[in-house]
Amino acid sequence: MDPLSASFITFGAVLLLASWAYLIIVSFRNDYSWGLTSLFLPPLSYFYSLFQMKIAGAAVAMACIGSVLVLFGLM
Repeated sequence: MDPLSASFITFGAVLLLASWAYLIIVSFRNDYSWGLTSLFLPPLSYFYSLFQMKIAGAAVAMACIGSVLVLFGLM
Protein backbone atom coordinates (compact mmCIF):
# COMPACT_ATOMS: atom_id res chain seq x y z
CA MET A 1 0.00 0.00 0.00
CA ASP A 2 1.46 3.31 -1.00
CA PRO A 3 1.43 6.33 1.31
CA LEU A 4 -1.24 8.16 -0.69
CA SER A 5 -3.71 5.29 -0.35
CA ALA A 6 -2.99 5.00 3.35
CA SER A 7 -3.59 8.71 3.88
CA PHE A 8 -6.87 8.58 1.90
CA ILE A 9 -8.10 5.70 4.04
CA THR A 10 -7.00 7.38 7.27
CA PHE A 11 -8.57 10.75 6.49
CA GLY A 12 -11.72 9.06 5.18
CA ALA A 13 -12.07 7.02 8.37
CA VAL A 14 -11.54 10.14 10.48
CA LEU A 15 -14.23 11.98 8.51
CA LEU A 16 -16.64 9.07 8.93
CA LEU A 17 -16.02 9.00 12.67
CA ALA A 18 -16.40 12.77 12.94
CA SER A 19 -19.66 12.70 10.96
CA TRP A 20 -21.05 10.03 13.28
CA ALA A 21 -20.07 12.07 16.36
CA TYR A 22 -21.64 15.20 14.87
CA LEU A 23 -24.77 13.26 14.04
CA ILE A 24 -25.00 12.03 17.64
CA ILE A 25 -24.82 15.61 18.89
CA VAL A 26 -27.47 16.78 16.41
CA SER A 27 -29.82 13.91 17.19
CA PHE A 28 -29.52 14.45 20.97
CA ARG A 29 -30.40 18.12 20.47
CA ASN A 30 -33.47 17.20 18.45
CA ASP A 31 -34.80 14.16 20.34
CA TYR A 32 -33.39 12.18 23.26
CA SER A 33 -34.58 8.80 21.98
CA TRP A 34 -32.97 9.35 18.56
CA GLY A 35 -29.80 10.42 20.32
CA LEU A 36 -29.63 7.13 22.20
CA THR A 37 -30.46 5.21 19.04
CA SER A 38 -27.68 7.01 17.17
CA LEU A 39 -25.26 6.28 19.97
CA PHE A 40 -25.90 2.55 20.20
CA LEU A 41 -26.89 1.74 16.59
CA PRO A 42 -24.74 3.82 14.22
CA PRO A 43 -26.36 2.69 10.94
CA LEU A 44 -29.73 3.93 12.17
CA SER A 45 -28.25 7.34 12.84
CA TYR A 46 -27.66 7.80 9.12
CA PHE A 47 -31.24 6.60 8.51
CA TYR A 48 -32.38 9.33 10.90
CA SER A 49 -30.33 11.91 9.03
CA LEU A 50 -32.14 11.16 5.77
CA PHE A 51 -35.40 12.31 7.36
CA GLN A 52 -33.86 15.32 9.12
CA MET A 53 -31.79 16.62 6.23
CA LYS A 54 -32.13 20.29 7.22
CA ILE A 55 -30.61 19.61 10.62
CA ALA A 56 -28.16 16.84 9.75
CA GLY A 57 -27.12 17.75 6.21
CA ALA A 58 -23.54 18.61 7.17
CA ALA A 59 -23.07 15.21 8.83
CA VAL A 60 -24.31 13.44 5.71
CA ALA A 61 -21.96 15.49 3.53
CA MET A 62 -19.03 14.62 5.79
CA ALA A 63 -19.96 10.93 5.63
CA CYS A 64 -20.17 11.01 1.83
CA ILE A 65 -16.77 12.67 1.51
CA GLY A 66 -15.27 10.20 3.98
CA SER A 67 -16.72 7.25 2.08
CA VAL A 68 -15.34 8.55 -1.21
CA LEU A 69 -11.89 8.98 0.33
CA VAL A 70 -11.93 5.44 1.70
CA LEU A 71 -13.02 4.06 -1.68
CA PHE A 72 -10.26 6.00 -3.45
CA GLY A 73 -7.77 4.64 -0.94
CA LEU A 74 -8.83 1.06 -1.63
CA MET A 75 -8.53 1.40 -5.41
